[in-house]
Amino acid sequence: MAARLLAAALLAAGGYVHLHLYLDGYRVIPKIGNMFLIQESGSFAVALLLVFSGAAVLRLAAAGLAAGALGGFVLSRTVGLFTFTERGLQPSPDALASLLVEVATLLVLAAPVVPAAIRWTRSRPATA
Repeated sequence: MAARLLAAALLAAGGYVHLHLYLDGYRVIPKIGNMFLIQESGSFAVALLLVFSGAAVLRLAAAGLAAGALGGFVLSRTVGLFTFTERGLQPSPDALASLLVEVATLLVLAAPVVPAAIRWTRSRPATA
């Protein structure tokens, strides 16, 4: 329950960062503005649902939102995303905050799965 609430809080924090950036000027960037709005809305919605239920589909949706935000972050700083590019950790401090919250969200969501995955790999017979 604590991990689920922490994941919800982190996801909502990521949504807040995207909302702040959207309102601060990203809304006028073609395609990117819409993506920020979708990220923010989805993050808040899934975070709220996570408070009431730990259903696997919600955890998967939360992981997908966090991973999608990280993917967009990496693309915008490397090859570009819909011709949109950024440099480093700008805009500061929002870029760093987003990066940290999305990674933390994925770590919190993965934590309960790791012990089961380790047990599963150890229980499998060795193959040649």
